[in-house]
Amino acid sequence: MKIINQTIVSFVKLLPKSIVHIFGKKYVAGETLNDALRVVKELNSKGILATIDVLGEAITNLEEASQTQRECLQVLDLIQTENLNANISIKPTSLGLGINPDICYNLVEGLVKKAASFNNFVRIDMENSPFTDLTINLFKKLKKDYPENVGIVVQAYLKRTYEDVVNLNPIGTNYRLCKGIYVESPEIAIKNQDEINKNYLMILNKMLDDKNFVGIATHNEFLINKSYGLLREKHVEKSNYEFQMLYGVREDLRDRINNDGHKIRVYVPFGVKWYEYSIRRLQENPQLAWYITKSLFSFK
Repeated sequence: MKIINQTIVSFVKLLPKSIVHIFGKKYVAGETLNDALRVVKELNSKGILATIDVLGEAITNLEEASQTQRECLQVLDLIQTENLNANISIKPTSLGLGINPDICYNLVEGLVKKAASFNNFVRIDMENSPFTDLTINLFKKLKKDYPENVGIVVQAYLKRTYEDVVNLNPIGTNYRLCKGIYVESPEIAIKNQDEINKNYLMILNKMLDDKNFVGIATHNEFLINKSYGLLREKHVEKSNYEFQMLYGVREDLRDRINNDGHKIRVYVPFGVKWYEYSIRRLQENPQLAWYITKSLFSFK
């Protein structure tokens, strides 16, 4: 299966943009905010929550960062006016973290302030390892002034993450716990899938024991089943967790979780930078390529 997945990824990277769109449209809402609105309304009609992401990261100038903020503010306004059951996710590097952390803070603070005025929420995504400490510091600074309106993502494949969680739990952190998809060196990242799963569950245990809210973000059926067991064992209230998945991926599991009575939130990306997002997702997560290809061609 690994060889098949990698072959699919290599094949997709050679295709023209118009063909990549066939793959990308399976898990990108579209290029416009109206596309995201359509998808979120459909999800909400099924009792599924959403987090909306304006595609883009690692911008090269601060005008791009300001433009990203304006687009995110529009998303927050739309969520409010359309009464959507949704929040937003942001990539700090799309708001200038790699250029000027102080300016990035001001831009993100503007988003969190707007979200707070609507009693809404901003999730700060975690990107690759050069930005881990900067992202944690950004979150902690915002958490002081907006304790209920900002959360962070942590990645189970990083060897440092358990210790990061130990340090973040005392301030009542709202987490999304994911595997992690960036290509990192074995010095800092766990490479064996079984070991990543083990670390994921150890981190989740710690989050739940310390009564932190956690978005359990995975498409891995083993981890979902193990999470079910932990939630039962610890008698975790449904208000203290949710499951999270990517748009267009493992909709069978998404619906199962929803039908089992657990909250489920779907990550809904949109924007003109769908091509870059599609290629990176396929390159960094070959299993995702397999899911998409199977769905596209209805393989059994």
